[in-house]
Amino acid sequence: MLYNLRLGATWLQDSLGDKEHEESTTNSELQFFDMNTITTATNNFSSKNELGRGGFGSVYKGQLSNGQEIAVKKLSKDSGQGKEEFKNGATLIAKLQHVNLVRLLGCCITEEENILVYEYLSNKSLDSFIFDETKKSLLDWRKRFEIIVGITRGILYLHEDSRLRIIHKDLKASNVLLDAEMFPKISDFGLARIFRGNQMEGNTNRVVGTYGYMSPEYAMEGLFSTKSDVYSFGVLLLEIITGRKNSTYYRDGPSISLVGNVWNLWEEGKALDIINPSLEKSYPTDEVLRCIQIGLLCVQESVTDRPTMLTIIFMLGNNSTLPFPKWSAFISKTTHKSEDLSSSSDGLLSVNNVTVTVLQPR
Repeated sequence: MLYNLRLGATWLQDSLGDKEHEESTTNSELQFFDMNTITTATNNFSSKNELGRGGFGSVYKGQLSNGQEIAVKKLSKDSGQGKEEFKNGATLIAKLQHVNLVRLLGCCITEEENILVYEYLSNKSLDSFIFDETKKSLLDWRKRFEIIVGITRGILYLHEDSRLRIIHKDLKASNVLLDAEMFPKISDFGLARIFRGNQMEGNTNRVVGTYGYMSPEYAMEGLFSTKSDVYSFGVLLLEIITGRKNSTYYRDGPSISLVGNVWNLWEEGKALDIINPSLEKSYPTDEVLRCIQIGLLCVQESVTDRPTMLTIIFMLGNNSTLPFPKWSAFISKTTHKSEDLSSSSDGLLSVNNVTVTVLQPR
């Protein structure tokens, strides 16, 4: 059986002060906040507190009476989420806990509103660092590698170690948040799907996600599985290494995409040419090349050729010989113009003010 998590935001776990305990009704796994607590914390959902906005709702920064900072997602009234469905979904998410997932604090349900409350991460999203000309220098190779490993562990938990198999379906740089120590936490499960039992894949007639991160079988046929997340992870891995967006346009190359550009340089034995200049060659060449090769293995055209997240963890932590990557799925220059392929006026959920693209399978 397959479930869609239309909760729109991130996962968080229980952490409240004494007064908030008094002001909320406590479930064994999920806390229910009083609306007055939420409005006070966000200054009545002030525009000055808004962190991001999307088709499923807006996110606001707030502060509880004990000083704890929170992020509050106020779902739009046309999100199609029923009260009981919302409550059951939030309760289910609260049971899933991992250090590399954003923690669910609770929710607020009224006649007019469905609201999620989750931890606030001060450094915001990964894309605000790796794509920023000033901030990218703050991430040396060791920190980037730690972020890569953290993301891997979070996705592995969703795929293999949680009570249910979770397919994220929208893994990208803007959906990885960073805490004060630059520790990565995966967020934004508005498009996630849950598999029960032995189910390994699903399909949909409405493909929703961020173009460039979507696997070819999902973008073209609506098919998704754990290997769809692996493809997205591969793209994200290459972005972290290079500091370039997957939609970067390479005017002088045979490919429009970052993936295609890395693939071409890899075949020519020039993969290090794509490394982010801010690293200033202060990185272990063998480890970086290994990570690039892992990224290319993740974005292979064939689903069966891509490694699992468990295999990727092993690859990152060992010096064993890696298989040579086969043909990568990437967009040819003749397919699109040099526009940002990750945006669309048909935006859905965006915790970090990033829109998503809606495509229909062919």
